[in-house]
Amino acid sequence: MVTRRPIALTTAAVLLTEAVGVVLLHSVLAAVLENQRMSLAGLDPDAMIAGTWAMGGAFGVYLAVCGGVLVRVGARDVPPGRWTRVLLITCAITHGVLGAVVVGLVGWGAFAVLMVVLGLVVLSLIAYGPGAAEDGQGPEDGLGPEFGHRDAQLGQETAQQGQ
Repeated sequence: MVTRRPIALTTAAVLLTEAVGVVLLHSVLAAVLENQRMSLAGLDPDAMIAGTWAMGGAFGVYLAVCGGVLVRVGARDVPPGRWTRVLLITCAITHGVLGAVVVGLVGWGAFAVLMVVLGLVVLSLIAYGPGAAEDGQGPEDGLGPEFGHRDAQLGQETAQQGQ
């Protein structure tokens, strides 16, 4: 498929940009926490600052790993493996949950951005999915090889057992 590679590389670029943005956002939040030195529900301000840095770093690394995986998939033009697909599915779920939260806290613009990223990740998964043929030519019935041939075999077996 001709569009698989650009989709994966575009999604990778968006995720890597988002990783940098998340780290920068958390650094600003940590600086604000440090300047205010206020306690929230009795928590130590230093613990909140450390937690903000840790969350920003961890989430930035997570997004960078997802983006790096998509760079590798797009550069080699090979479907992602099982664990890579799991990683990308968790990335899509994360964006869906964050979109649901951010619509109330930030607004519809941030929600739209997260949904575009969600759509790109899902599109990357679908483009390299099991139904996508390597040469761009799928089966005529559009069901994919695992469904069309298996259903025909099951139908023949059922007909033979009925006789």
